[in-house]
Amino acid sequence: MIYETRVYRCIPGRLPALLKRFETTTLKLWEKHGIKQAGFFTTLVGESNQELTYILAWESLADREKKWSAFATDPEWLAARAKTEEDGQIVGNIVNQLLVPTAFSAMK
Repeated sequence: MIYETRVYRCIPGRLPALLKRFETTTLKLWEKHGIKQAGFFTTLVGESNQELTYILAWESLADREKKWSAFATDPEWLAARAKTEEDGQIVGNIVNQLLVPTAFSAMK
């Protein structure tokens, strides 16, 4: 397994719109494409409380490439994303990392 952490840094005041988009749209499309999430988090203490961090679980890099590409080009996703951004851009910046668990990690 490999894990991907993604941190979405929202435009100020737009975090509620991002959370709603994930809850009502994105997760359903991920299910359609076989994308598995390991957890979602908002920042309680840190640099900004306008961030959403989440972790995805992948079988391999090839698994990630196949599933993420299919999701990113899905016409249903592209339309939903455009609709949710009619009131303006939601995310200002995305930072992601692909991680491999250590031998002593609780997540394998």
